[in-house]
Amino acid sequence: VQLVESGGGLVQPGGSLRLSCAASGFTFSSYHMSWYRQTPGKERELAATIFSSGGYTDYADSVRGRFTISRDNARNTVYLQMNSLKPEDTAVYYCRAFRAPSYTYWGQGTQVTVSP
Repeated sequence: VQLVESGGGLVQPGGSLRLSCAASGFTFSSYHMSWYRQTPGKERELAATIFSSGGYTDYADSVRGRFTISRDNARNTVYLQMNSLKPEDTAVYYCRAFRAPSYTYWGQGTQVTVSP
């Protein structure tokens, strides 16, 4: 099983980035997907979730209206489009695959830095 994030980097405030998470080794279309983020000394925070069919999405209040999660089940990939980025969005971003009863997989993370 592998989840490989990409697309992170350095961006100025107000800019945009698109993160990707490529999945392999499991039936991607059967799993819900989430993006989390974490900064040093803080707990990992749930940013966005998309259900397996893609028909339901949910966002943390801190990113709602600026971030969009989507998935392409044919490509086994989930995306996070991040617009109007702020310095407080700086974090390592992780993708997570999960389904009942307790299956869960994590990626290794990708760094996003928002700075002038």
